[in-house]
Amino acid sequence: MDDKDRTILEYLMEKGRDKIADISRNLDIPRITIYERMQNMISLGVIRGFTAIPDYSQIDLGAMAYVFLAFDPKGNIEQREMAKMIGDFHQVYEVSIVAGEWDLLLKVRGKSIEEIGDFVLDKLRAVPGVERTETIAVFSSVK
Repeated sequence: MDDKDRTILEYLMEKGRDKIADISRNLDIPRITIYERMQNMISLGVIRGFTAIPDYSQIDLGAMAYVFLAFDPKGNIEQREMAKMIGDFHQVYEVSIVAGEWDLLLKVRGKSIEEIGDFVLDKLRAVPGVERTETIAVFSSVK
């Protein structure tokens, strides 16, 4: 990837999939160049797909929290397997295996903080291998 590819990729990450003509005009790069480079990045797997970014408050998922989770190795489950199980919950939008005091970091969404709390208490803590959790409510997201 060169600087032109990075510029196109950054534009797509920020603006989504605009029309080729709009990307060309906004970046001052010829349309054919935009098209060929996008196709190349798609074929190489640099761009894995295009997705919609919803306004979560309009679909009753306006509350968000991060959940730190400690893994219990005595839980008769491997950490990666536990992470995959947790990722199957519809409330969980991201699962990251991290270093430090905590073993996993989750991004969760719900209708309200109370609903997220119910999820953590009733479902998440019942998963084999979950030793303890700490939930951090998000007031607002800037970026």
